[in-house]
Amino acid sequence: MTRTPSTPHRLHLFSDAVFAVLITVLVLDLRPPAEHSFSALLSLWPTGVSYAVSYLFIAIVWANHHHLMSFAQTSTPRLVWANFAHLFTVSLVPFSTAWVADSRLAASPVSFYAAIFFLVDATYLVLYWEALDRPKLGDPAMRHVVRTRSWVTLALFAAATVVALFAPAVGMALIVFCLLLYIKPEPRLTAPEN
Repeated sequence: MTRTPSTPHRLHLFSDAVFAVLITVLVLDLRPPAEHSFSALLSLWPTGVSYAVSYLFIAIVWANHHHLMSFAQTSTPRLVWANFAHLFTVSLVPFSTAWVADSRLAASPVSFYAAIFFLVDATYLVLYWEALDRPKLGDPAMRHVVRTRSWVTLALFAAATVVALFAPAVGMALIVFCLLLYIKPEPRLTAPEN
């Protein structure tokens, strides 16, 4: 009896559910100010900044994950475990966001935050390799562009991790800069027709 390879459809649906839960958990950490004034709301700016950056980050990760998974043709064990590793690192974003907000952008929390982003990007690169590079799907030149963008981003997140220890605002700016590199999945990298 031969076994038909399973499609990654269920893996994709499960991942979407995890991203939805993470967005929800992220918003649950938002707390209103004790006072009922706009000035009290303005004093929560570190919470707003960390929430906005994290929300954007999770949205970008989901969009790129969604785009990448459209290339996966079979749900191999390596793809499943690469996906779980990626989701695990993304699941640390709400915790690191809460710490950054609570500390009011202190050095160690921002450095940890950047390190989590580094891990998310590193596991995305592994997932990318399993979904696209290993089976050699898509244009080789575009695969090279995507890989290069990932390596550059990894280097910038690593730099943000170190820089944040001395200048947290600069570390946060590097994080935001990295996010801008991923706002749109590579448009010339098109999924195969099903």
